[in-house]
Formats: sequence, C-alpha cells, structure tokens
Amino acid sequence: ETIRDALEARRPRWVVLDPVMVAKSGDILVDDVGIAAVREVLVPLADLITPNLPEAAVLLGRPAPTSRDEMLAMAPALAGLGAGAVLLKGGHLRDESCPDLLIADGESRWIEGTRIATSNLHGTGCSLSSAIAARLALGDELPAAIAAAKQWLETALTESRRLAVGQGHGPVHHFHRWW
Repeated sequence: ETIRDALEARRPRWVVLDPVMVAKSGDILVDDVGIAAVREVLVPLADLITPNLPEAAVLLGRPAPTSRDEMLAMAPALAGLGAGAVLLKGGHLRDESCPDLLIADGESRWIEGTRIATSNLHGTGCSLSSAIAARLALGDELPAAIAAAKQWLETALTESRRLAVGQGHGPVHHFHRWW
C-alpha cells in the first residue's frame, strides 16, 4: 500500500513490475497476504508486469505452464489482473530457446530469445525488467524496449563467463556495455 501511495503521488510515466515472489529453488518468498497485495494492489498500477512461469502460477493460483500452448492458455487470466501489458517470461521452459509472450492491446505475440549456456543466471528476471524500464525511459515503444532489453540480456549472459563471483549461480554481466 505504501508503494501504491508513492506511485499514485508521483505518477511516473512507466511502471514496470517484476513480481519477484519465487526463488530459483522454487520456494515462495512471500506469504499469502503479500501475494494478494502484489496481485490486487500493485499489478493494476503497472504498465507492464514481467512474471516468470512460477510467478505467474503464484499470481493465478494454478500450476506453472510447461509449454508454449500452456503459456498462451494462461494469457487471458494474466491480462485480466489489470496491468497494461504482460510479458510472460518463458526461460523456465525446457526449450532450446527462451520464448517470452507479450500480451498487450488484446493481442499475444512471441518474442524469441536465445538460450545461453551459463550457470550465471542469478537476477536475469529483474535485470530484464530493469532494462525494459530503462529503454522505455529513453523513449522506446514497448515492443522495441522489450526487444532491446532481451538483446542486452543475452549479451550480458554470454559475457557473464568473464565473471568469477561467488559460488553457485553467479550474476549476469550487467556492465558488459553501456546503453
């Protein structure tokens, strides 16, 4: 509610919401009250929400999609949550690619991506959402902002091999180049 109040008071041009609610391990990071607050308070304020498949499942209280067809079937319910647009991120699919589904203006369209072989996957979702927000702030239209952000993320994942940070899942290489 505090975030809602701040957004309503400041009325930013773009609100991009990445509903970080599920850890890579599959653990739910927020309780039922938090999930309801994201779904009922924050999502309707967003111009774009960017859930991954487990987060979309939590938002809707149903199993996570395991195919493109199931992603398409989930699209109307996600759009019905009230955000201006939805980018359903398909990185959890076991495909050779990373297809994302953009749901905007009553239409759904696939935005393809390349699966990068790396263990440096920590923060990919919020990095993508932040990159989209940055491109929107620069004046890109939504589809162009998403395409540019996905291209930046693919390079950040590829370049992450140059990092030797921590143990386990490392971060993407955020500073591989500036905009």
